Amino acid sequence: MSEQRLTILAIGGHVGDMELTAGGVLASHALKGDKIVTLALTAGERGVPAGRDMAEYREQKVREAAAFAEMLGGESIVFDIPDGELANNEEMRYRVCDVIRKVRPNVIVTHFKNSMHKDHMTTHLIVNDARFFAGLGSFKRELPAHFASRLYYAENWEDAVDYKPYIYVDFNQEAYDLWVKAVSQHWFVTGSTSFPYLEYYKHLSRVRGIEARKEYAETFTIPEETMRVLKSEL
Repeated sequence: MSEQRLTILAIGGHVGDMELTAGGVLASHALKGDKIVTLALTAGERGVPAGRDMAEYREQKVREAAAFAEMLGGESIVFDIPDGELANNEEMRYRVCDVIRKVRPNVIVTHFKNSMHKDHMTTHLIVNDARFFAGLGSFKRELPAHFASRLYYAENWEDAVDYKPYIYVDFNQEAYDLWVKAVSQHWFVTGSTSFPYLEYYKHLSRVRGIEARKEYAETFTIPEETMRVLKSEL
């Protein structure tokens, strides 16, 4: 068990984004007794399988988010924003701010700044400002202020432009197995023909683990202004 139980809030543009990119680390922390909460700003329903009703698929995506979180002993939140229509505005910033104040995370994980997907980039901008709003008591909301001291951006094949790993977080076989079982609850992870999601991220976790001289790992970067290594001597 962790000496101090952490709360980790992973915020994605769609259901499945954080489960794939940071899921191994989330599973590892769950096994240590930390609290895991996922927030998807949209369900990601426009990836609906051919011949399926999009509204029904949205409901399925919400159930998949809940199944993943429950397997990690956590909880999931999915906003009712249509996929592809996430607005970069103050209303969304305050909405995410309110979730941060409710969950009170020590750690927030979200998308890197660059992406081939506009919902990912918009999520990045919203989360950065929402974290700022959540931490300031002068922004009066229903709940008291809370500042999440650690902010990480996950590695995602869709967010790859200019992404460079800054932090490697390793995890063991037990966490890997839990992650693979939990993320496989998502249809698109195992059933999509557009991209081999599960195969890609399973291999990536092993490659990053080898680079870190560990079994498995996922990488993250952090806000550029916090990239400091402090030493008193060489």
